[in-house]
Amino acid sequence: MADKAIAALAFLIAAFCLLPHLSVLVAAMLGDTETLRHLAGSVLGDYMRNTAALVVLVGLGTFMIGTGAAWLVTMCDFPGRRWLEIALVIPLAFPAYVLAYAYTHVLDHPGIVQSVLRDLTGWGPRDYWFPEIRSLGGAAIMLILVLYPYVYLLARAAFLGQSATTFLAARSLGKSPVQAFLSVSLPLARPAIAAGVLLTMMETIADFGTVSHFGVQTFATGIYNSWFGMVDRGAAAQLSLGLLTFALLLAMLERSNRGRARFSNGKRQDIIARIPLQGSAKWGAMILCGLPVMLGLVIPVIALSVMATGSEQNLFSPRYVRFITNSLTLAAIAAIVTVAAAILLGSFSRLRETRLAGAALYIARIGYAVPGGVIAVGLIVPFAAFDNTLDAWMRSTFDVSTGLLFTGSIWLLIGAYLIRFLAAAIGAYEGGIAVVSRNIDAASRLLGENTIGTVRRVHVPLLTPSLLTAALIVFVDVMKELPATLIMRPFNYDTLAVQAFRLASDERLNGAAVPSLLIGAIGLLPVILLCRRVATHKA
Repeated sequence: MADKAIAALAFLIAAFCLLPHLSVLVAAMLGDTETLRHLAGSVLGDYMRNTAALVVLVGLGTFMIGTGAAWLVTMCDFPGRRWLEIALVIPLAFPAYVLAYAYTHVLDHPGIVQSVLRDLTGWGPRDYWFPEIRSLGGAAIMLILVLYPYVYLLARAAFLGQSATTFLAARSLGKSPVQAFLSVSLPLARPAIAAGVLLTMMETIADFGTVSHFGVQTFATGIYNSWFGMVDRGAAAQLSLGLLTFALLLAMLERSNRGRARFSNGKRQDIIARIPLQGSAKWGAMILCGLPVMLGLVIPVIALSVMATGSEQNLFSPRYVRFITNSLTLAAIAAIVTVAAAILLGSFSRLRETRLAGAALYIARIGYAVPGGVIAVGLIVPFAAFDNTLDAWMRSTFDVSTGLLFTGSIWLLIGAYLIRFLAAAIGAYEGGIAVVSRNIDAASRLLGENTIGTVRRVHVPLLTPSLLTAALIVFVDVMKELPATLIMRPFNYDTLAVQAFRLASDERLNGAAVPSLLIGAIGLLPVILLCRRVATHKA
């Protein structure tokens, strides 16, 4: 009976995760195409070009910064290496839209940099050229600065796992350290690096806050504008379908790459001595590794802190206490529900190694590739139809209105977070359960425990550190999530992310700095855990 209950719940979760995809497909096919035809003649081409350009730019940028920094701190010795090895992870704590607010305040026309430039030179606004931060290039830079740690962490782990033999063989054949890196180290680390780059690409197509603030028209902004500006759910679903197709394509590439990763050299038999850098090479390594930290952490924090001191936002006012409470409530509930779902699905797949169990786990994982705005559209359409149908039937039968039971509720929003971040929790579960011998499961069964008892009394206690890490990661991801929260939140139920977006949309950047700093501060929690792992896995 317990096994059947777990199987039923696992399939129910998988079906719920699949619902947005099917819903978007059906809504797109049944929706009126008039708005889409209008968009095709005006901005649809911009959506496609800008989204593709952002993906390419962010992919290249994160590859170069993440891979280069990982190789330098792993294979070379230079002043500040130990500090930079940890600091390079920290920009991951900030969402890209927070950096966008900070750099707009610093680099925009009325910002500090251009104001000082005009004061020093006496130039007028039209006497000089300055790069426009509110542009596609500016959005790409913001995304690169917060996403490169994904590539850095995976590349660093791959370099640490490589044997020194092949690298030393290349050096003995007359290759320089850079040539040996390009011909040996980089090809061996390719699967891990490719996985990190594909992950940053998927995060790029899901971004809404940055491109919206910079006025860059992408599929993410098009979905939001169709939903709220044009009030056309059919057009939003059709745009969501296009973005969903792109996201699933990237997910397939990532899974294919992950499937080939096992052929790389993953065990380090011997440790190579770090290459001591001298002269210009030493300073070059310090600059190359320190610049991402300076641009992605130090400057934004200083800028936001200065902006916050000049704002009129009161963190202790009832209004801000409500924002903080709403954010923490959503994040806490979503973390608990998501980790519980990951335990259930992971346990079902481990204890029942069937194709159906594997399919349920795979379906549950694909949500990480789907932008929050697409999930929001895919959930609201069917649940709104259900609410309206039920309300009409109750009115006609009992003369009672049920209203909207699901649409606009906190629980449907929690469901969107579950779909979006379940893959992260499953990954943490699998990382922990991989070191638990199956003999322990067999011993538990011999002692009379059923599946639920084995999970509750054996697996969960052993996996507590991994599960706590998963809960914390989901907690912070929910704090930063913007498009799904904007579309699905209950009426008058605003969060810190929504408040920051609203103030920035009104060009009240000083005010937006306060909730932005809070989001970043909370985001430091899982990054600290990652930093501790980095510190304990040094060569």
